[in-house]
Amino acid sequence: MRRTPPRAHLLSATALIAITTPAIGQDNVTPLQRLVFTDGGSDTVAIDTPQAVTVLDQEDIDAEQATTVGELFDLVPGVQSIGSDRPAGVSFNIRGIGELAASDESKIIVTVDGATKFHEQYRVGSFFSDPELYRQVEVLRGPASSTLFGSGALGGVINFETKDPSDFLDGPDDRQALRLRGQFETNGNEYLGSAIYAVRPSESFETLFALNYRNSDNFEDGNGDEVSGSEFDATSGLAKGVLTFGDAGEQTLTGSYTIWNSELDDTDYSQTGTLPFGEIDRDIRDQTATLRWQNPAAANPFLDLDVVLSYSDTEVEQANATSGFASPLFADSEYSYETASLKVENTFEMAGGSWQNFLTTGFQLSRQERIAETSQGPLGFHPEGTDEKLGLYVQSELILGNGLTLIPGVRVDFTELEPGSNVDGDDSDETAFSPKLAALYEVTDTFNVFGSVAMTERVPTLDELFSSDGNEPSSPGLDPEEAMSAELGFSQSFLGVATAGDALDFKVTGFYSEIDDLIERDDTAGTPFYRNVDSATIYGIELEGAYETDRAFARLAYSDVRGEDDETGETLESVPARTLAFTIGGRDLERDLDFGWRATLVDSISYEDESFGGYALHDLFATWRPDAGSFAGTEVRFSIENVLDKQFQNSLAGDPGPGRSFALTVSRAI
Repeated sequence: MRRTPPRAHLLSATALIAITTPAIGQDNVTPLQRLVFTDGGSDTVAIDTPQAVTVLDQEDIDAEQATTVGELFDLVPGVQSIGSDRPAGVSFNIRGIGELAASDESKIIVTVDGATKFHEQYRVGSFFSDPELYRQVEVLRGPASSTLFGSGALGGVINFETKDPSDFLDGPDDRQALRLRGQFETNGNEYLGSAIYAVRPSESFETLFALNYRNSDNFEDGNGDEVSGSEFDATSGLAKGVLTFGDAGEQTLTGSYTIWNSELDDTDYSQTGTLPFGEIDRDIRDQTATLRWQNPAAANPFLDLDVVLSYSDTEVEQANATSGFASPLFADSEYSYETASLKVENTFEMAGGSWQNFLTTGFQLSRQERIAETSQGPLGFHPEGTDEKLGLYVQSELILGNGLTLIPGVRVDFTELEPGSNVDGDDSDETAFSPKLAALYEVTDTFNVFGSVAMTERVPTLDELFSSDGNEPSSPGLDPEEAMSAELGFSQSFLGVATAGDALDFKVTGFYSEIDDLIERDDTAGTPFYRNVDSATIYGIELEGAYETDRAFARLAYSDVRGEDDETGETLESVPARTLAFTIGGRDLERDLDFGWRATLVDSISYEDESFGGYALHDLFATWRPDAGSFAGTEVRFSIENVLDKQFQNSLAGDPGPGRSFALTVSRAI
């Protein structure tokens, strides 16, 4: 197995990808061999982690030619977007966790450059951004990630990392770079304009500025019908600076700021699915700012410091609704979530004759304020308030000389929820406990077995505790949700399968989760707004595979998630259909051309009240990227999506998906 030494905090945020296209004649590298590491720790690759981890790099992001970040996960097993293909209607589902009809946004932790993102609003998505801002995305599936990222990650964690100046500056002597990109897609007449400028004014400081503008009309489904409210107009930007200092320049101070802004008049009120709620004027602004200090202190085994100070603000302003309903939901209103956080983490390295241990300790402080104001007064089922947390955690990674790695960890989060001055209810103090034990055994140099057992608790949110209306009171007696989960799997790597230097990797993970005291909406008059129900069971299997050679490549992602309400035996409506996605492609090295075919096969699925048919989608793509001559630095991508113009609707989506579309992207680096 092509393996680097074990890393310090194996399941950490802010993963970096350090894999480039291999030179001809060298061993090829598949996506499962991409490095997943955090500063201060040793490195490992995704296939060698005792948890299901997938890392998408810049090539993966660019290849999707995506309109929304939800489109990036087609080849990530067990993960998909839910809601709709509208940019203001995107949320996430991991292994059957995540449902728009419930207050599920807090069951999956989403970060941007280490800043936690969160938004919950009626008929609006939870994450607003543009794929053009990011260089990588890391997905950690399952509740074992709660130790380092926060209790309540029943589904897992999605980490987005913004582009770096070094992505565009070639070597230490390159002082500035400019990249321009344009994209056009026929379905919806969508176009994108993007400009990135990176500059290195000194050896120790580099910075980047990016500006993107994206515009689209309504797209059409496979029947040629317009999906109303899918038109949009959005501007996004990024400013990022990296300062290196200290002995040998090993310390870094990184500051980043991102913004996404959309102002639409007469757009559909419901963005997560088409409903007869009329139109509204809606302005959305999402901002994220982070300041991160990293001090790996290579000469000191007891110091490997990572400090992240972050601020996030998501604002939605609405006016001039045409629904005709008297509900304050359709009144002129302003919603926002404003979150400030400080995370401090240090890793201690210890070693003996036949063992090595990395002990990670840390704490995280956060304060989130929710605002929900309407022209008709307070909105009882979007209650204002504050959410304050203190998380303390410790994780040990013990590597034994016999090939066994043990990773025990535990986290405790203390949460205080305080309702706003216009909300009935008392303060609530809760404590959430998240222990885990993971293990990986290297049977041979190319074969690993792994497993984990983890528990996490999700404290009720402001919505769940304090929501009320004229018929239903608030729910102060809610218990935290509790998830017990186990994983078991194996991974295998091969070299020289069909040709010299080719690579074949695959990883299989089985999982089983029991979730008790599920919190669900109760619309029965006279009963609390939310309630705890007995329990649910979710289980399944994931397969991730990749093949790589100089002139061909293939990717495979299979996911089979099953889940049911233990009381009724009915399939949970948050469980996705069984899915198989794969890509087969080739390379014409003499013409600098990549090309291929993508297929997504989705099985039928039935819930208590609704059934969805299966479907198959096919895409074709080609990329021309000359590395010499007058066109060096140019990249041209062309794709045909949904080649057969198939009419389809995912079971977790509120609308049919897009019909056939032709997409062309042209980039030029100067």
